[in-house]
Formats: sequence, structure tokens, C-alpha cells
Amino acid sequence: MHCLILCAGYATRLYPLTENFPKPLLPVQGKSVLDWILSDVDTIPGIDQYVVISNHKFYDHFVSWKESSALSHPITILDDGSTSNENRLGAVKDILFAIDQLDLKEDLLVLAGDNLLDFSFSGFVSFFREKQGTCIMRHYEPSIPRLQRTGVASIDDSDKVILMEEKPKEPKSNWAVPPFYVYKKEDIPKIKQAIAAGCNTDAPGSFISWLCNQTSVYAYPMPGKRWDIGNLDDYEQVKTEYKGPKK
Repeated sequence: MHCLILCAGYATRLYPLTENFPKPLLPVQGKSVLDWILSDVDTIPGIDQYVVISNHKFYDHFVSWKESSALSHPITILDDGSTSNENRLGAVKDILFAIDQLDLKEDLLVLAGDNLLDFSFSGFVSFFREKQGTCIMRHYEPSIPRLQRTGVASIDDSDKVILMEEKPKEPKSNWAVPPFYVYKKEDIPKIKQAIAAGCNTDAPGSFISWLCNQTSVYAYPMPGKRWDIGNLDDYEQVKTEYKGPKK
């Protein structure tokens, strides 16, 4: 299994902190956000390489990060060529760019580079191996306004995704979907099909919205809390609260 981390955004809501510095490399409790994520993934058996997808503006920052990294597996930093928020590729096209550039054909753990969890990704990977199908995460969200700003999934009794919508005006469930995925290798070629069919390419969950109508997709119930570093207040909160994944 390969691990792809989405780090090509411009984080305009965190200006001035991120005007000239990438959000995934911001420090939290003595480590960068990206190091918190990958130091956990590094403990999961079966992961064999890391691919960090950056924009052109912040590419050198990630190259410098790689040079000082102590991770166990090879790291590839990719430059998607975008230079501003206005000409960004979007998450789905970034994923496809990485797949095409590196000819990725194995199961693929795809993670947002700006979210932190207080639990390990190991349970998510085990869930994928049990289900043998592409997987997402889910957590219960009682707030309708928050559901309207994220992916929302309808789930059956076997954890199968019946329907997923990005930022629905009228959410059909309270299952919110954060930007963490495991793509089964057989589903990877379907990303091009989804884009050709008109799949929205900005939010990574848009591909899942399309895919769950084509094949089985399963939703892992999150056993803990997530911090989404979306703005300056979120960043101040995570700096105060975050203690790392529970052992």
C-alpha cells in the first residue's frame, strides 16, 4: 500500500501565517502537522512509500522537510505546477496527477495534510483489509450547518455507503465524512472515468460520491476526534488541545 498526502492547497483562510508557508508544515506541539500524520502512518505494516503532492509555490519547503525526515519509507515530493489558489488543480486532479506521474497501481491511502486525529490510522487500514473495498471515514455530526460544509454519507447496516454528497443543502444523514480514504487498487483507474463523467474535482470526496454508485464503498466509524485546521482560530485550538494519537 502507498500513502498519498494532499498538501497542494493555499490555505488562504490562515493568512498571514500561510501566505508564504504551507499549512501542513505549521508546528503543533513541537512537530509539524505533516510529521504528526506520517509518524503514525509509519507504524502501520504494509505501507511502503509516501507521496506528498505540493503546489509549485511551496514545493521547496516540502523538499527541505523531506531532507530532515526520519520516516522509514521512501518519500517522493511532487509539484503539481499550480502557483495560486486561482489556478489550483483541485484534490481529485492532484490525486490523478500523482497516480499518472508515478504509475501508482497498489492500494492507496489518501490523507489530507491539514487534519489531525487523536487515534491511529491503523484501525482504518485494518477496516479496509477486512472489507476488501474502497473505504472512507465517518463521524456523527449533529449540526446541520456543519454538515452543509462537508461530505455527508448514508450508510447501511454493513457499513456500506449508499449515498454520499458533498456540502448538501439538505443533508440526508448525520454521518460527516472527513478527507481520509483508502482506494482499492482496482478502483484507481476509475478516477479518470469519474472526471470524464463530470465529477467535481475540487473536493476529494466528490470522487467517492461518484464511485459509490459504481461499486461497493465502506465507511469506517471514527473512534476518536478530528481537528480540521481551516482557519486561524482552528489552528490556535489545535495548538492548545492536541496531544497526538492515543496509544
